[in-house]
Amino acid sequence: MNLKNDLGSQAIQDVLTSYPEIGEILQRYDIGCVTCKVGICLLKDVVSIHGLSKEDEAGIEAEINDYLTSKAA
Repeated sequence: MNLKNDLGSQAIQDVLTSYPEIGEILQRYDIGCVTCKVGICLLKDVVSIHGLSKEDEAGIEAEINDYLTSKAA
């Protein structure tokens, strides 16, 4: 997973603190880690451990990168 700003290497809790909208993207793919109270898993690991199809993983990557691009504009 190749996310802008090396976001995939950040803990999910930090990502969601900075970019809460990414939680909405993950929830659309039935990734329930958004409500985790520990939140130390890396974003890229949160996506990979859910056994999603390559298409769904690519969709998440594209949506997150599109979102990050729109935030930078």
